[in-house]
Amino acid sequence: MTLPMRKSLLAPGATAALVLALAGCAGADDAGSSADADSTDAGTEWPESITMSLVPSVEGENLAEALDPLTSYLSDGLGIEVEGVVANDYTATVEALGADQAQVIITDAGSLYQATERYGAELVLRDVRFGATSYASVAYTNNPDKYCEDEPVLATYEASGIELSYCNGLEEAGAAATGQGPAATDVFGDLAGADVALQAATSPAGYQYPVVLMREAGLDTDADITQIPVEGNNNAVLAVANGDAEVGFAYWDARTTVTEEVPDIADKAVAFAYTDMIPNGGVAVTDTLPDGLVAELTQLMDDYADSSDEAADVMFELVGLSDWTAETADDEIARYGEVLEQFAG
Repeated sequence: MTLPMRKSLLAPGATAALVLALAGCAGADDAGSSADADSTDAGTEWPESITMSLVPSVEGENLAEALDPLTSYLSDGLGIEVEGVVANDYTATVEALGADQAQVIITDAGSLYQATERYGAELVLRDVRFGATSYASVAYTNNPDKYCEDEPVLATYEASGIELSYCNGLEEAGAAATGQGPAATDVFGDLAGADVALQAATSPAGYQYPVVLMREAGLDTDADITQIPVEGNNNAVLAVANGDAEVGFAYWDARTTVTEEVPDIADKAVAFAYTDMIPNGGVAVTDTLPDGLVAELTQLMDDYADSSDEAADVMFELVGLSDWTAETADDEIARYGEVLEQFAG
């Protein structure tokens, strides 16, 4: 079978997604070899095409340019057509998989959990951002005398080369900061009576993980603290730096986003606790795909960022990632699911 040459078009669809069909270009010998290699895969032939659903970082007019290198790479490697479905939000990726409108999804951690729990999807890859597959939510304060059991020290945030302040043994003075949690979580009980900057209830780092830890410390987060609503991680840090809140929560290390506005942010916002590690998103596949196809797809995607300089650029521009890894750390996704269930409904 000779597959058609690749082309891209925007087609009308459900309100949750715009469909961008990208037909793969592969020779008959390539397609045949994939099918032959899969003949022992429980007697299941490979499909002629598969569909991938994702939420890209780019705007609509750049979708074809952004998606084509990835789907073309996968089409060539698999010898079958790989189509791209652009979802408006992460929930839509899960529903696309559940309805068999997509067999592969690139999505956030919460959606990965929902896909595995509701539809039996298999988690095959995790997102890597700046060398990490997970991150902590950080408790920042402008009142270290209250929340720090020792003097704050400076450690370097290597992604930007900036020295930032940490206490309670979170980091070693003069070393590279690690951002590994949980750490110093016993301090969460001291937040009673504080003004606390919290982000939207859907934010893992800015609300969900901190609230769970405060509740586990015995606090009623509706009555025992004063919640100061903020939008975005940078504003959570600024609320602390400007004195609008005594404590604020954001991802590690969001202080780097405000250094131009607040050059002395290390003095005005000290990190004093880390939550459990919050997982990045990743890639999941439906349980209807042949095992051989899943294995080859996983390997191809795992290798993509290293396949060329262009691929590395596409990876970052398309979904804001530096790589994928097959080390899926399913336990972090499961913990995330437990946290999410506390906010369901």
